[in-house]
Amino acid sequence: MLGRERSIRLEAVVLRHSDWGEADRLLWLYTRQAGKMRVVAKGVRKLRSRKAGHLEPFTHVNLLVAKGRDLPIVTQAETIDSYMALREDLTLVGYASYIVELLDRFTYEEGENLALFHLLTTTMERLNAAPDPVFSVRYYEIRFLDQVGFRPQLYQCQHCHAAIQPEDQFFSALLGGLLCSRCGPKLGGAHPISQRAVRILRHLQRSTFEEARRISIDAAAHQELERVMQYYFTYLLERNLNTPAFLWLFQESLTGRQKDPSR
Repeated sequence: MLGRERSIRLEAVVLRHSDWGEADRLLWLYTRQAGKMRVVAKGVRKLRSRKAGHLEPFTHVNLLVAKGRDLPIVTQAETIDSYMALREDLTLVGYASYIVELLDRFTYEEGENLALFHLLTTTMERLNAAPDPVFSVRYYEIRFLDQVGFRPQLYQCQHCHAAIQPEDQFFSALLGGLLCSRCGPKLGGAHPISQRAVRILRHLQRSTFEEARRISIDAAAHQELERVMQYYFTYLLERNLNTPAFLWLFQESLTGRQKDPSR
């Protein structure tokens, strides 16, 4: 990305990091200017490093990055928002880890995507404010699918192409959308979905966040939407995500109720 320039300024969210050499860290960023990219932060594992606190996962930062032999090198870092409120709540940390994992799994170092960067930062802000973090996650999921090219088709049966009627339906990950009540049972692998869940998904898909918040989603509807989304994501990625299992286990420890991730 640097081209002929010796250094550039980036606005980024730190997705994750790993140790690199004796005192450095390899950072995975999602940036406003270049999408996903990797950089090296020299010496940040030393006790006296001034950059270390600015380069923790989930931090929204301004960076000055210089050309390196293999990867760009962070030379300056300044925090825009550390989202401190979500760091103090383990459930919110789990939700933040989930939205970051989705972004990390679905994206490559493929260039600028301003809409996806904006979705990431606004969702982190909503989780940090935390009036209804679960709703913010549901909204992120449906908008994220739009941005990565897997928008669910919710108005027409993806097999017979008939209009979806106001009744319980089926969702097919293979076909990327709804199947009517006649086609769903005939095709293997489709996931049942209630009429109410379909209405909620449609509302989230066509509404701004402020408009979407006007509806009320009870715990049972959230759980159904969560199951449908995890079924779809697992099919698209050909593997399970890591963070939902952590969230299920943590919520079970808080409530004392068994929650089965396979449902």
